Amino acid sequence: MMFQDWPWRHWCAVRPQATALRLGDEQVSWQQLCQRVDALAAGFSAQGVSADQGVMLRAYNQPHTLLAWLALLQCGARVLPVNPQHPRELIAALLPQFSLHHALLLTEEAPFVGLTSLSLEASAGDAHAQWQPERLATMTLTSGSSGLPKAAVHTLAAHLASAEGVLALMPFDEHDDWLLSLPLFHVSGQGILWRWLLRGARLTVRERLPLAQMLEGCTHASLVPTQLWRLLNEDEPLSLKCVLLGGAAIPVELAEQSHAHGIRTFCGYGLTEFASTVCAKETDGEADVGSALPGREVKIVDGEIWLKAKSMAAGYWREGILQPLTNAEGWFATRDRGELQDGRLSVLGRMDNLFFCGGEGIQPEDVERVIVRHPAIDQVFIVPLDDAEFGQRPVAVVEGSGEFDVEQMPDWVKDKLAKFQQPIYWLLLPASLKTGGIKISRRALQEWVNATLRG
Repeated sequence: MMFQDWPWRHWCAVRPQATALRLGDEQVSWQQLCQRVDALAAGFSAQGVSADQGVMLRAYNQPHTLLAWLALLQCGARVLPVNPQHPRELIAALLPQFSLHHALLLTEEAPFVGLTSLSLEASAGDAHAQWQPERLATMTLTSGSSGLPKAAVHTLAAHLASAEGVLALMPFDEHDDWLLSLPLFHVSGQGILWRWLLRGARLTVRERLPLAQMLEGCTHASLVPTQLWRLLNEDEPLSLKCVLLGGAAIPVELAEQSHAHGIRTFCGYGLTEFASTVCAKETDGEADVGSALPGREVKIVDGEIWLKAKSMAAGYWREGILQPLTNAEGWFATRDRGELQDGRLSVLGRMDNLFFCGGEGIQPEDVERVIVRHPAIDQVFIVPLDDAEFGQRPVAVVEGSGEFDVEQMPDWVKDKLAKFQQPIYWLLLPASLKTGGIKISRRALQEWVNATLRG
């Protein structure tokens, strides 16, 4: 769809009384949504926010967080969403390169030096920048899994292209309701927002509750396999029709059990730089991540996945300059290892995660795919431990659920992994490394493992 105005204003003109949002248990029509966004945008404008200025938004998913997002976009601002669990020292070190003017902190913390603090204040007046699809709208921090985060900058058009590609595969219409189950400081959460806006459907935003309660009345959700397993095992009535799964291999048993409950499941492969999903499929028990969605291209060069897409970021923001993402051939080289067969992509792991143990190459993701099949393992990371004799040895850092005994794991993997792949230590994932984002830094894990075991 080609919008001529901000999407929420478009849907207000087309279906003003239709439900746009459920904020907690409150139903909000498109007309009411526009009134609230207009009032907040006028308030931000009165506080000095203008088009093309950078604004840091540090907040968790809450009803007023979503309204603030839309109001800042309507002002024409460039929004940098930041995970409140990221240390202030890290954010303060990164901020100078992002050319920011203001900060909206929906957390109880001190202001950031050099940024004008904003507040949520409704005001009268008409504050909306002209709808320009190529306007730079968001700056999203990369995971930083192998170094300091960078800010990938997306246009409004790129976000809508991302949504359009996913919805070419997944059915989602105006009568459906997607739970905002992922944080807006991650592209996976932003993807939910733009799919909602593209279709003019319904979105549910709730304070943190048990997942089954948050999902009441929702037809769509983005979950990890463990969450869906637990929902199905609770044997409670579910209104879900479709689930987009991420974060781990999808067992065929999960897809079959979901189907028995009338739930279609989808999985895929995405990156921050591409505003979420690039390849996807309906789950079928195979290990691949599906084919390139409309508007995306994928190829393999020397074992590495290269991508192009309409949803690709305009660049990385650094001190007012957009640094290009693409190489000399015009493609984005992902540093992910992959294979293409009949147009379907298999992701084999990060090229820079490979390490050697006694001359044998270990790809951590290969080992992780085996270990995560254990019914009590929620997630696992294989990281190298420096070793004078072997060079490096594998260590498993795991998070489990239920009656999980990590001491049983060495016996469990004996007939499933080659000897050199078998972890020499098994450690429980510390809470200090779970920072509330989607990904956990492998570099931080490796530093923690070496410090813990080598002192």
